[in-house]
Amino acid sequence: MSRPNSLELDDSVRRRDAETARGSFATWLCSPSDSSLPRGNVMLVPGLTGSKEDFAPLLPLLADAGWQVATYDQRGQFETSADAGDDFSLDAYAADLISVTEARFGAAERTLLVGHSFGGLVAAASVVARPGQWASLTLLCSGPGGFDGPKRQELLDGADLVEREGLEAAYETRLRRDAERHREAATPEVEKFLRQRFLSNSAESLAAMSRLLAHTPDLTADLAAAGVPVFVVRGEDDDAWDHSVQDRLAVALGTSVVVIRGAAHSPAVERPEDTRDSLSRLWMS
Repeated sequence: MSRPNSLELDDSVRRRDAETARGSFATWLCSPSDSSLPRGNVMLVPGLTGSKEDFAPLLPLLADAGWQVATYDQRGQFETSADAGDDFSLDAYAADLISVTEARFGAAERTLLVGHSFGGLVAAASVVARPGQWASLTLLCSGPGGFDGPKRQELLDGADLVEREGLEAAYETRLRRDAERHREAATPEVEKFLRQRFLSNSAESLAAMSRLLAHTPDLTADLAAAGVPVFVVRGEDDDAWDHSVQDRLAVALGTSVVVIRGAAHSPAVERPEDTRDSLSRLWMS
């Protein structure tokens, strides 16, 4: 679970919900403070159990570096609602991303795309579906497809638990698992937010995302064929996809992995300045 260190939000970050033909999406926007044209537009896509808040420290840093940047809650995440019977396929999440990006930035200029964890799979699918919309794709602590082995089974068990016993039971299970893994507890203020965010999710969407993380096929060949530059970035201690999997993905896409020292699975929170610097170097190379 991505965990903010603080709930403080820079004054430059504005709530600008995206109204699209696919529905309304809770969206944050942050623009450069000077009057010059931005270097380009950036869309950040959060992962499983995450939200736009996962990028709160990074948004103003990227804006100060000259980028116009947005992020949003995916369908069924936190402050973006979902209806019973919605399409929760990977293609549908990708179509949502395309629609939100067009609503925020228009379709005339290519957008720099960053997908974190599960958001990386959504971002990759959107590149395959609409390569002409994107200037580049950065997979941040993400992989070529779903997990295998114990991580896959944990995701499938979690999806079943959400559907069988509800979000509250799933959250308590996650807390117990974090304690067993000796993960440092959040501050009371942050813990209150994490619980509220988790319980605000659509159970159907959360279960669907979990199963997509378990079953999405390897998208490497499709990404390579799309012709969009792809970058692979991870934290030094990222514990999601195996580092060897990320290394092979980067090689197959003609790049190498950029490692953010001192970060784990959430570099935008853990090392926001270093994440800003790494992304800016890649985009300006």
